[in-house]
Amino acid sequence: MLYTGKGDSGTTKLFGCDQQKISKSSEIPEALGALDELNAFLGYVKVRAAGESRIKEALHNVQEKLFVIQAEMAGADKHFAASDIEAVEKIVNEIEKEIPPITSFSISGGTELSALLDVARTLARRAERRVIAVGETNLCIIPDTTRSYLNRLSSLLFALARLANYLAGVAEENPKY
Repeated sequence: MLYTGKGDSGTTKLFGCDQQKISKSSEIPEALGALDELNAFLGYVKVRAAGESRIKEALHNVQEKLFVIQAEMAGADKHFAASDIEAVEKIVNEIEKEIPPITSFSISGGTELSALLDVARTLARRAERRVIAVGETNLCIIPDTTRSYLNRLSSLLFALARLANYLAGVAEENPKY
């Protein structure tokens, strides 16, 4: 069954917790929703990445890790390892060696894929803020590895956006201020 009706009153329960009902508008469901929104959007971006297998693979790996964060926040015994963060850093470092150095801020766009990755980056930053807010309210412990992964995630998506433009031969456009 795809629905239970248990949340019709605006409350929900988290697994692994004391099964106390909480408001769907409270910090944890808000963070879980932001992570889910990001994950769903990354699925769309992955489809639009067509022949860019490196980008598709990186996005799929991120999607897998977002499920770990969601499970962790909902009370499951799931966690990140330092190697997960190092894997993201390695991808970003490899991309930085391939593309021209950053000389200024750049205007989003260039290619459709780059623009979509920039939107994903902003969704990742929002999800990160929501997860940090949960930790600051002491509703749930957010491990340092999770915080670090979310912080690196926006860098990864930015690097992938720049890579998408580079692979398409599209120069970045800088704002004229």
